[in-house]
Amino acid sequence: MSAKLTIGFILNPFAGIGGSVALKGSDGEDTVKQALAKGAVPLAEKRVSQALKLLQPYAKAIEFICPAGAMGHDCLVAMGFDANVIFQPQQPSVASDTHGFIMALNDYGQQQPIDLLLFAGGDGTARDICAYVSDSTPVLGIPAGCKIHSGVYAVTPIAAGRMVEHMVNGELLSLVEANVMDIDESAFRDGVVRAKRYGEMTIPDDLRYVQSVKSGGKESDELVLADIAAEVVDLIDDSRAIVGSGSTVAAVMELLQLDNTLLGVDVVAEQELVAADQTAAELIKHAQTALGNDQLCKLVVTVIGGQGHIFGRGNQQLSPQLIRLIGIDNIIVVATKSKLQSLQGRPLIADTGDSELDQQLSGYIRVVTGYRDYVMYPLSSPQ
Repeated sequence: MSAKLTIGFILNPFAGIGGSVALKGSDGEDTVKQALAKGAVPLAEKRVSQALKLLQPYAKAIEFICPAGAMGHDCLVAMGFDANVIFQPQQPSVASDTHGFIMALNDYGQQQPIDLLLFAGGDGTARDICAYVSDSTPVLGIPAGCKIHSGVYAVTPIAAGRMVEHMVNGELLSLVEANVMDIDESAFRDGVVRAKRYGEMTIPDDLRYVQSVKSGGKESDELVLADIAAEVVDLIDDSRAIVGSGSTVAAVMELLQLDNTLLGVDVVAEQELVAADQTAAELIKHAQTALGNDQLCKLVVTVIGGQGHIFGRGNQQLSPQLIRLIGIDNIIVVATKSKLQSLQGRPLIADTGDSELDQQLSGYIRVVTGYRDYVMYPLSSPQ
């Protein structure tokens, strides 16, 4: 894949600083000051370096987006990586700087989607990120804090590095929802463990290459497609949806009990068929109508088996103008895991006829492979 893996990166430089001096946490500016006064030495950057060391051979294949100074840039440069600074934190940094960077990253992602947000800290850092990060951004935590109750962290810094290495090498990774947990530090210092769930974030996970409901045979295939269809119906909800061609997408229309143009493109609004077998010009008008009424417009496409194309083969009605109107975040790609596995590691392909758009689409894309089941898969362009 020619496109670089784009990683947002943020480091809480004071993560875990209270642990060595028995403060049982590092949340809050006062706690950090107490820890430093007691002689505590920041160790978060050392933990991060264990993960980043595994990625040094791939430095040219990764683009890091980060805050300035000790919250990201310093560590990345010291490890030999190029990094694009998009946020200036205070000196020394405070919790609100995490919020500020995540909001800047969300804005950046509107133009250039982020493949992964890699962060280092503890449960407090995970909470801060969860409150602001875009729902479409997968995250992965490098454990560096005193408290690691959240499921968004790798088991070790090295494990986090290995996961990113898999992504750089184009290996399949599932996406799963993981809870963000934290405990009350004040109560914990008094010997009381009081945990609370603060939300969930999407993380990459090891892929189970064979889908559990698929064991070969027509009945199992139908179960897989039914799971995919159920997830897509939830995703399109009451939006206007442009539904592409192919048997996997046809399962969505079947679940909605709507007529389907197997080799054409149909339009669904509020889960009712409003237009069948539309041309490129007609589809643009549908998208403009939806957007003009402040309604979301989503595009559902599948993968051409054996080839990997999602645009440019059998769906030329999905023009570059239409894709830009809808927006990358509103594209829903569906495929069975067996279809992805049949590509033998080759990336999906976007061949829209607009090379600039193809490059913008390149990177990792979320593929619906079942109900609440996704994988991250590389998408490339003809170049």
